[in-house]
Amino acid sequence: MQQPAFLKSGDRIRIVSPAGKVQAENILPSVKLLEEEGFEICCGKHFLESHFQFAGTDQQRLQDLQKALDDPKCKAIICSRGGYGSIRIADQLDFSKFRNNPKWLVGFSDITVLHALFQREGFCSIHGPMPSFYLNEGKPTESYKQLVHLLRGKIPTYTFTNHLSTQKSKAIGELCGGNLSILYSLLGTPFQPVVNGRILFIEDLSEYMYHLDRMMHNLKFAGLLKDLKALLVGSFTEMKDNDSPFGQSVEQIILEAVREYDYPVYFNCPSGHIGENMPLLFGHTYCIDEQDGLIRLSPV
Repeated sequence: MQQPAFLKSGDRIRIVSPAGKVQAENILPSVKLLEEEGFEICCGKHFLESHFQFAGTDQQRLQDLQKALDDPKCKAIICSRGGYGSIRIADQLDFSKFRNNPKWLVGFSDITVLHALFQREGFCSIHGPMPSFYLNEGKPTESYKQLVHLLRGKIPTYTFTNHLSTQKSKAIGELCGGNLSILYSLLGTPFQPVVNGRILFIEDLSEYMYHLDRMMHNLKFAGLLKDLKALLVGSFTEMKDNDSPFGQSVEQIILEAVREYDYPVYFNCPSGHIGENMPLLFGHTYCIDEQDGLIRLSPV
């Protein structure tokens, strides 16, 4: 995977809204925070537009994102939020000018569509916090600080607990993936992610247990779970169940879907729909191993 240049003070970051609409009060304080880091911040013309549930019409959202891709001075594109809408414009994006001046893409949730597209185009991207995650009670969050470190070239290492796999406990490979519901929705499309031989990261929000089971088995039968280096599981937040319980936990559902494979499965990676959503560098090679009872995720 080709890795764009890391940022330095004075570099331009463009903020765009390719999916759901945003509230100015949730975004503008974070714009100021990025400016205080010494970056030049340019917001898309339509990034605060509202068209039903979207941040503007498809054409407006496409226009802003395409301008960011084409801008030769732009070094990173930060998406304002997820929600829904990226898939409606993904097939119309033109990477011809971007290839001459690659830049980072930052976002998660619905932005998984764009991560998959960047992967198809051969470029790394950052699964990480968006502006509403940058401040907590007026103070910069740890996930924001780690994102800035990553954009400046310091790829974070994380340690966490809860390794439930009985398989070998070390893996090395390129990291890919994102929101499970979005990955599931991309099956059979031109944006279906390439995961074979890689570490697949998944996370999700507010899904029913039976649907998690459906998605995991769908990925399995589509061949996406067969040849992984490892499965890395982030947060599965605010999960729901029916009046008649499904009868398995998130961990049990995931482990059952991959039980015939011999790669390790790591739970509790600190990334996803959580307050401290730590950034991950998709397309970069990571090593995951266990040290002193903790799981260590480190860049290679």
